[in-house]
Amino acid sequence: MTDTTTRGLIPLPLSAARALLLAGGIATAASTFLAWTWTAEFPGDLTVTGYPGGLQWLTFIAGVLTALFALSSYGIRALSGLIPARNNAPLVLTALGGFGVTWYTIISIAAELGGLANLEPGGWIAAIASLLPVIGALALPERDVANTDALLRAYLAKPDNIPAPQPLSPWLERAVITIVTIIGLAVFTYGIDTEYGELFIGYLIVVVFAVWAMHTAGLIDRFSRIVAHNRSFTLAMGFAAAIAFPFTQTDDHYANIGVNILIFGTVALGLNIVVGLAGLLDLGYVAFLGVGAYTAALVSGSEFSTFSGVHFPFWAAALTGAAASLIFGVLIGAPTLRLRGDYLAIVTLGFGEIFRIAVNNMDGDSGPDITNGPNGIPSIPDLNLLGFNLGEAHDIGGFTLGRFANYYLLMVLIMAIVVLVYTRAADSRIGRSWIAIREDETAATAMGINGFRVKLIAFALGAALAGLAGTVSAHVTYSVVPTPYQFAGSTPPNSAFLLAAVVLGGMGTVAGPILGAALLYLLPEKLVFLQDKSLLAFGIALILLMRFRPEGIIANRRRQLEFHETGQLDVPDTTTLSDEPPAAVTKAGA
Repeated sequence: MTDTTTRGLIPLPLSAARALLLAGGIATAASTFLAWTWTAEFPGDLTVTGYPGGLQWLTFIAGVLTALFALSSYGIRALSGLIPARNNAPLVLTALGGFGVTWYTIISIAAELGGLANLEPGGWIAAIASLLPVIGALALPERDVANTDALLRAYLAKPDNIPAPQPLSPWLERAVITIVTIIGLAVFTYGIDTEYGELFIGYLIVVVFAVWAMHTAGLIDRFSRIVAHNRSFTLAMGFAAAIAFPFTQTDDHYANIGVNILIFGTVALGLNIVVGLAGLLDLGYVAFLGVGAYTAALVSGSEFSTFSGVHFPFWAAALTGAAASLIFGVLIGAPTLRLRGDYLAIVTLGFGEIFRIAVNNMDGDSGPDITNGPNGIPSIPDLNLLGFNLGEAHDIGGFTLGRFANYYLLMVLIMAIVVLVYTRAADSRIGRSWIAIREDETAATAMGINGFRVKLIAFALGAALAGLAGTVSAHVTYSVVPTPYQFAGSTPPNSAFLLAAVVLGGMGTVAGPILGAALLYLLPEKLVFLQDKSLLAFGIALILLMRFRPEGIIANRRRQLEFHETGQLDVPDTTTLSDEPPAAVTKAGA
């Protein structure tokens, strides 16, 4: 029988701990309607009493989430589905999220304005209120004792009384996916629209703790099952949300961020074929992006191009750039893919540096006059598709789409093509061969797989996808120069950035590299002080990831099984009460 006297880290009665958690969450949300400082010099204007502003909105959201999870612990039927895992970890995490964003704001006010004297009484109230739910949450036991004991007693009395969970109807599952997509679009849009670094850091604190709480609650695991039943609909909703993004923006600068995220996400997805599926460590992959960009620049009608009289339509320039990158992938891969591990990594790193040095020297003096050397190829004209000039603003349905919004929508289309190619290749016979090579090349070869041919196909396909993205990148930036195409640098794209995006997001998945590219592009963009320390930040992030979630943020099921014991996956075996009686129930019943 479960020990009902179990307590948390702080010795408080269970009823008092829950009451403190609920009251603290409500008080935290309510404190945002008070003024936290007397001066508007702190960004966000926290001087107003009556409604939240700036970082106060994030504290308000964190407080509401804390109160909702606290109410679910009381067994309220309407909120019982918030914690299907029947544990108290989500309560702790939401409380810590509210505490973190509130105290970060208080400390920032003191640091930027010159001391705690700049706080109004509302700021002190918020600081104390956000501490109360943390105390209450830490006083709770690890498990939701009341709910677990109730289920245990019901099962021991009459096991048939515990009904099996009823699956949702297909329409209800699609409604859940639609709602989650809308919320995800709103959260992503808010993150991109943050106007100053303090707000973005507060946004990260709330989002990280909220997602972590939903994961420990079992909500993400449950949603993953719904997605598995509706993969096509989920993919369609994802692209619908991507198309809707530019219509939510009033500043074309944010659409520029979006199009760059899609470009680098597409390249990272191509690298995912090489690294995530085939298991080949490529440290010079950004060179294929450069090949596609330079090829498009040469044939797209730039007056500074060596072939200035040549002006291919976009579809022809895109195919030419992808083909050129594919050819380079074959030429580089054919003599080198018989190497393995670190040796292959060194060779690909050398290829990346050779490409950058070569295009830097093709200026007519140090080498043939092809790329204009360090000056690159400027004045690349904007695309014109079916009479639609992507360089001009257009009004559609009352919304004005600027230049970058137009290119963003073009990249959504190209991303859809790349995702289709990736998924079809990964699910095909060749995709299974890649996975076999990744797991054990010697065993795969012994089973009749031609390892060299399979790896060369992966290398060539990944290079072609990177070249395709490079053709759009050349037009978005107006010019192509050799500086960005290096192994590491303060700004993307570079090979270290792309590799970190794949590993951080989750190797072998579709959404993982895209999410990784979005995070690694947004962080230096929003946090200016990180731009010169981006490699240090990426290194720390990868170390933490390898320690706490080696399979990446969006995990491939196979990699979860590799890195974790079965009982450590998603929801612990003893807490999957929504699927079957817990292990303790089975033992007691025996």
